[in-house]
Amino acid sequence: MRINKFLAECGVASRRAADKMIENGEVKINGNPCSVGDTVSEGDHVTVNGKTVSTVKKYEYYMMNKPKGYVCTVKDDKGRKTVMDLLPPNVKRVFPIGRLDYDSEGLLLFTNDGELTYRLTHPKNEIPKTYLVKLEGKISDDALHKVRTGVWIDGRKTGRCNIKIVEELRDAVKLHITITEGRNRQIRKMFESVGKEVKFLKRIKIGDLTLKGLNRGEVKKLTAPEIDYLMNL
Repeated sequence: MRINKFLAECGVASRRAADKMIENGEVKINGNPCSVGDTVSEGDHVTVNGKTVSTVKKYEYYMMNKPKGYVCTVKDDKGRKTVMDLLPPNVKRVFPIGRLDYDSEGLLLFTNDGELTYRLTHPKNEIPKTYLVKLEGKISDDALHKVRTGVWIDGRKTGRCNIKIVEELRDAVKLHITITEGRNRQIRKMFESVGKEVKFLKRIKIGDLTLKGLNRGEVKKLTAPEIDYLMNL
């Protein structure tokens, strides 16, 4: 088994985060620093920062209504508050699935199940995620068409997405946008590409899974049907 997959299954971090830990020299196999792509066999001794890693006996799954002002990392080298600070003290070691940027809020999942994390975050699976967006001012039909059909950000064109206007105000517009990618600050950059600034961004759905009245900053354990739904999404 590849070392990043092993660390994910052990609940240490997602595969991508595990790769960074490996590159930083934090991971050793049988006392020797390893490289991304190395494999682990039965009986190997794996450590992360000197601590032995063992397989998880029970997976945990949680949902948070993330507020603004928190970063989606286990720890932050800039000393900012992280979403881990909002988890109840009795929650075992879990990590966030994907991310919402510092200024965004909404539905965020946590688990120590590396395979589910991989399934929900890998671009090839095209998991739909829906956001409530508030834009400053009006937006033209032409600009909406460009965003829907794909715009160039960071040297790559975005995939097609669904957009529905839900409310038009005097000096702003609210809309729902559903994307199947998860690039850094993607939605903000998509609208910036057509000259529009996002004033508010909240993830409201992953597939058909919603916050279901969960208040800002609150956390709940996922139910068995919700977990099963995500496994089959």
